[in-house]
Amino acid sequence: MGKIKTIGILTSGGDAPGMNAAIRAVTRAGICNGFNIKGIYRGYDGLIYDDIKPFTTENVSGIIMQGGTILKTARSKAFMTPEGRAKAYENLKKEQIDALVVIGGNGSLTGAKDFAQEYDLCCIGLPGTIDNDLYGTDTTIGYDTTLNTIVDCVDRIRDTAQSHERIFFIEVMGRDAGYLAQNSAIASGAEAAIIPEDSTDVDQLAKFMERGIRKSKKSCIVIVSESPKCGAMYYANRVKKEFPEFDVRVSILGYVQRGGRPSAHDRILASRTGVGAVEAIMQGQRNVMVGIHNNEVTYIPLVEAVRSDKPFDRKLIEVLDELSI
Repeated sequence: MGKIKTIGILTSGGDAPGMNAAIRAVTRAGICNGFNIKGIYRGYDGLIYDDIKPFTTENVSGIIMQGGTILKTARSKAFMTPEGRAKAYENLKKEQIDALVVIGGNGSLTGAKDFAQEYDLCCIGLPGTIDNDLYGTDTTIGYDTTLNTIVDCVDRIRDTAQSHERIFFIEVMGRDAGYLAQNSAIASGAEAAIIPEDSTDVDQLAKFMERGIRKSKKSCIVIVSESPKCGAMYYANRVKKEFPEFDVRVSILGYVQRGGRPSAHDRILASRTGVGAVEAIMQGQRNVMVGIHNNEVTYIPLVEAVRSDKPFDRKLIEVLDELSI
């Protein structure tokens, strides 16, 4: 493969606060080091349909504080097919893009891994997902902002819960990862969190009801990781049937969690990993995700980042159990 001259950037999958800061960092670090930069709009669909434009420093001026992504995003079904990837590769060659920086979550980086292997490309991933479920980085771009948004919402709901002496089941994002639910429960003083990492033969609701509802605690907050089968509505309906003496309500936070201005933490994380992506390209690295571990920039093979399970600190469960008595 020849010398890399042009870097393409795209955002894919669910948007996350801080993606714009990452786009800005890759663009400016790339230009600073002599690369041409091209922005690819609407994720992998932009590669397939050639929705690609040259980027300058002016394109990314004033975006570090904006939520969402100026490049737009999409979940591309066409890119999952060999025909779609072939068309995407033809447009990469047409646009003379030598390296691709993909900002997204597990599915997006899996796409980058497959694309890189299939066409011997240089693909660099940045961990842009609110779920914080990518292996090899302490946090992902968007997670901190979303966590703070959830805590703010829970604080407001607690006022109503206490005023009416109700049990509130609050559903948050993170279907396969409980980081948002567990840490927002600790930060907001919730009485319990129901997360996938704690799903055992023990009935989580029964465990919570046995220890969490006492005469001295007539209102409480339970944070639930979203699930098509066992979400907040499921547990609320069970309480209504099994413990009819309690007044139960449900709040599903939904897409309010994804929006908003990124926190300082997410802006710094996005900026450091964005610069790290350009440095990886300059070093000749290929097919890695840039993360931050123990405050150091790290490079994790894409295959490990998307296939390895991120270790969940079970001490967090103990912390919440002890503090919710």
